[in-house]
Amino acid sequence: MRRRKFIALLGGATTWPILARAQQPAMPVIGCLNSAAAAPIAHLLAAFRLGLGETGYIEGQNLAIEYRLAEGQYDRLPALAADLVNRQVSVIAVGGGTVSALAAKAATATIPIVFISDSDPVKIGLVAGISRPGGNTTGIHQLTAGLEAKRIGLLHELVPSATTIAVLVNPNYTDAEAQINEVHGAARTLGLQLPILKASSESDFDPAFATVIEQRAGALLIASDPFLFSQRNQLVALAARCAVPTMYQFRECATAGGLMSYGTRITDSYRQVGVYTGRILKGAKPADLPVVQSTKFEFVINLRTAKSLGITISSTLLVQADEVIE
Repeated sequence: MRRRKFIALLGGATTWPILARAQQPAMPVIGCLNSAAAAPIAHLLAAFRLGLGETGYIEGQNLAIEYRLAEGQYDRLPALAADLVNRQVSVIAVGGGTVSALAAKAATATIPIVFISDSDPVKIGLVAGISRPGGNTTGIHQLTAGLEAKRIGLLHELVPSATTIAVLVNPNYTDAEAQINEVHGAARTLGLQLPILKASSESDFDPAFATVIEQRAGALLIASDPFLFSQRNQLVALAARCAVPTMYQFRECATAGGLMSYGTRITDSYRQVGVYTGRILKGAKPADLPVVQSTKFEFVINLRTAKSLGITISSTLLVQADEVIE
């Protein structure tokens, strides 16, 4: 009898690890929604995962991530956001500009959302307030849109003799109309002609640059837009081929060979999205996490590109630069 009891007890003990594994909580799953394709934002997704790591979450170890990328086709975002909602992810982390944030906001009022917004998130209805967002959303106000006048001013300082500066805008972008109004205001102040060129797909690029040449534009501004940013290598190559001094939004464009960039540090924004996502997974409420506002701006000049264009950068402009690529 003692032997049978011992065997029975031993047999029960062998089930303990199985029961323990069965009782372990399931690995949380978060959604990552972005308007761009994977390759152009690989370093940004790495920054996002770095932020998650700062809160103790590592993809594949104690966290799963469902990626939904619109590859520059903004009209796909609502369906991609709805898919993440149907997947019942724990948090939706949003990159790729205001257009992505609005799609996520429209898809759910319950799943926590951490966004990056180029526009004022209060004005466009993403949050109720900056310090106390309320509802299920919080994130980063990147202050990208609203800098076009500053970029026009820097271009004018670079090429003061230019009377025409062309502007390339994605008409499908949420802030396109505001960008056009802003650059027109800057043009009036500086006495410039400002032809507006539009591109929402790669097939629009060649005609747009042909117009730059036809208009004899002395410089070109690439307006802030996630799709245009994701196509930075092609745009930089076209600007070089047309020999037109061009201003971009982020330093990644200058490091890719663009002449100049002025904007916030986008990798910081993605890292902060990761940090906030991790904090929410640990129990924080989006309503209680204040919207982080970008405060650091970078002006980058690529001297190699200036040399290839035959442009001399003034000492006044060089002094303003946060980074000079030689």
